[in-house]
Amino acid sequence: MKKLLKMLVLVFFLLIVFIYTIVIENIPNKIVVFQGEDISMQSLFGISIKQKNLETIETSSNTKDELSQNVGKTDLKVSLFDNIMLKNVEVSVLPKTKVIPVGSIAGVKLYTNGVLVVGMSEIEGKDSKKYKPYENSGIKEGDTIIKIDEHEIDSSKDLVEKINMSKGEEVKVKYIHDEQTKECSMTPIQTSNSEYKLGLWVRDSAAGVGTVTFYEPTTKTFGALGHGITDIDTNELINISSGEFITTRILNITKGESGYPGKIQGTIENQKNIGNISKNSKFGIYGKVDNLASLIIDTSKEMEVALRDEINLGKATILCSLDNEKPKEYEIEIQNIYKENNYDNKSMKIKVIDERLLERTGGIIQGMSGSPIMQNGKFIGAVTHVLVNSPQEGYAVFGDIMLKQSKIVE
Repeated sequence: MKKLLKMLVLVFFLLIVFIYTIVIENIPNKIVVFQGEDISMQSLFGISIKQKNLETIETSSNTKDELSQNVGKTDLKVSLFDNIMLKNVEVSVLPKTKVIPVGSIAGVKLYTNGVLVVGMSEIEGKDSKKYKPYENSGIKEGDTIIKIDEHEIDSSKDLVEKINMSKGEEVKVKYIHDEQTKECSMTPIQTSNSEYKLGLWVRDSAAGVGTVTFYEPTTKTFGALGHGITDIDTNELINISSGEFITTRILNITKGESGYPGKIQGTIENQKNIGNISKNSKFGIYGKVDNLASLIIDTSKEMEVALRDEINLGKATILCSLDNEKPKEYEIEIQNIYKENNYDNKSMKIKVIDERLLERTGGIIQGMSGSPIMQNGKFIGAVTHVLVNSPQEGYAVFGDIMLKQSKIVE
């Protein structure tokens, strides 16, 4: 009986330790908020969060405190029972910002930082035997090769040249796996046509179309898509070195049906440059506009980015382009708002209710991702997903998340 009691006490203790560990790990190292925005962090008994040299602040519920009223940066100290230091949290308070919702379709060209591994296959050597040079190397699909020996790799062509220069001698491969830089060695295999190969399939660029969400005049930055661009083979977010945003001519629109999402087809051939892409994140792509005239925007439509408390259930509008003319507004309905969601781009559930849009597209279709959403004269978010079995419904990301991402670009 005593052994059982001790065991139960131990299990209870370990459970408490586990819960505290999870809560502490979920307290972010950095927080970015807009002036007047709620600051919310999970807490437990004994965990205190203090502004340096000041009293404990209340953060266990959505409470506007003095921290978010003043623009600038401050540090918070997270400790256990005021004695055991756990971590520092940097809080950046941004001024309320105005943006211009865009809604135009544009083309995207991304160039990777290194080359992305999208597949692996056996190689038939000059001796007709099968080889796997990558076996036990640690490299996996979705990893990015950045160096061969001491030579930086910028493209697939670069990689092929460096491997052929090895003449079959062992090479050191530096690569990125789960945001960590690693290194391994591989021996290229000579094939029957005297080429040397590692058995890796790689890619160094990607292209597509999407919707420009907003333009911020004060910094000349833009945000688009509301979601990141992932590799079609690995489903991993593409780690880019640079990119281009280009005007697009819409060729065709396929209407969506239950089980079959529609899409916008366009071409970027003979089109104009809009700007440069510097960031591909899970909340969209961001960069600088170089040629404002190439964007079809109404500069008189500048509006504030809504705080989450200002977003309401009910009617709103989206701005999107279904032809090669000026984007038009269409009615939607906001069905659910997930105010605490900072982890993915499903911040709001939305439904298209405008008969004009339903007649033309059936609801949300591929290419509409990034379409800005407005409510009560403020920019509140962007379309990100469609529900495949119910194309008139989908999800959207909060506008404040996208704008914060664009600020990191500067």
